[in-house]
Amino acid sequence: MISCSPIPPYGKSWSSEVKYIKEGKDVIDPRFQVELADYWGNKETVDATPRSSDGQLLFLMEMVNKMKPAGTSPLGSRIASVHNGSSLFTGDAGSGESNIRRYIIENDMLDTIIQLPNNLFYNTGITTYIWLLTNAKPEARKGRVQLIDANLLYRKLRKNLGDKNCEFAPEHIETITNAYLDFAPIEREIDANNDPQGIAVQVFDNDDFGYYKVTIERPDRRRAGFSAERIAPLRFDKALREPMEWLWETHGDKVYEPGFLKGEAKAIAAWCEEQGMTLNAKQRGKLTDTRYWLKLRDLHDAATALMKQIGTQETDDFNAFRDTVTKTLKAQKIKLTAGEKTALLNAVSWYDEHAHKVIDKRYPLSEEGVRGLIERYGCTEEALSDFGYYLQDDGSYLTYESATDLRDAESVPLKDSIHHYFLAEVKPHVEEAWINLDSVKIGYEISFNKYFYRHKPLRSLDEVTRDILALEKQADGLIADILGVEVATKLELAE
Repeated sequence: MISCSPIPPYGKSWSSEVKYIKEGKDVIDPRFQVELADYWGNKETVDATPRSSDGQLLFLMEMVNKMKPAGTSPLGSRIASVHNGSSLFTGDAGSGESNIRRYIIENDMLDTIIQLPNNLFYNTGITTYIWLLTNAKPEARKGRVQLIDANLLYRKLRKNLGDKNCEFAPEHIETITNAYLDFAPIEREIDANNDPQGIAVQVFDNDDFGYYKVTIERPDRRRAGFSAERIAPLRFDKALREPMEWLWETHGDKVYEPGFLKGEAKAIAAWCEEQGMTLNAKQRGKLTDTRYWLKLRDLHDAATALMKQIGTQETDDFNAFRDTVTKTLKAQKIKLTAGEKTALLNAVSWYDEHAHKVIDKRYPLSEEGVRGLIERYGCTEEALSDFGYYLQDDGSYLTYESATDLRDAESVPLKDSIHHYFLAEVKPHVEEAWINLDSVKIGYEISFNKYFYRHKPLRSLDEVTRDILALEKQADGLIADILGVEVATKLELAE
């Protein structure tokens, strides 16, 4: 079976069809669900839908779903589909677009992609690509993908047809066909002016397009200390701080009286509209919910009581400060939920690169537990710190809380080791960083610019100078008059 896309669906929205394919974030149409393995080898069913504003890859997945297996037909199925460049790289690792590319490539269905000249189609001047897929690759092509850059093969039309101003000549089609059949690299020719011309071909392994997206963590370091200014925002919901502060400043303790805020609902809505704030129903409900205001007041009161007991002295050891807060809460018989305690501690602490690292957990690991970590991360015991486990003098291991503002992500080629990449590219620059392997996602993208880019040396200064002087001579000294210099002097200098 051969399937072709007759009209390139560039940027075609499928938002009107989303309700038939997805319920919220869940895909309900099995055509757009694929099974892929995570970094640890565990298989899972994942989303294979692109963003709703661009249906190109959805269109391609529909055709993939209709492919007849090679067991049914000896020749299997082949697909030729025309795309713009977004299908090659749009979407980060783990996104629907990346999952589609990954599924097609890992199942060895992507045979060839051909880059076409610009302005080849009537309705667009952008760069376009032909994707060739098959589920019955010949033995010589298995596990590999051919990229053909034919964007310099064209002849100009005598008259433009819309955006279309060029076409393939028969010899161009023959050149592309032969390159496809030969399945061998072709180096692009360079003319006397150092300009590229003709066709270029490269052949890659499937894995060459894949990468690991991994999070690199750094330890949180915090100073802490109570003050009236720092605990004041605890009266308000962080997401609703502006309207709640306005209500508090306007009405004071009246906001805690039963029914008062319900009567201010219209005034609240008007104020929010004046400020350009759009609130959903849940947020509007919180603003007029007296019990919610009282709950936040209780948290502020608890912080005030802690400040009286602990004092306002600052410290660079957040770990000791946190322990003191915990002990004081217990001694004062103040009960806070885990979320409330976290909000309180966040309110009275801040990042300081010179402070102590914030401890997350302490692990008194047995030899068996240490071996388990070594096997999981595929490293030596000494290298466990590269994965966030730090050996202490008593034989236990510490993990540290990560600083979210310092968190970074690295893209590591599938053919490389994440740990090897980390040691070579990250640790020499950030000694205390570690790898968060639980964050790893696998992505695929194809970059024609990276694979076919050829640097063109800049012209020499002498050559540029000669051209400028020649233009100056043709302009009858106009530039020299503007600049207030003599042309003869410049020519003499050039000679």
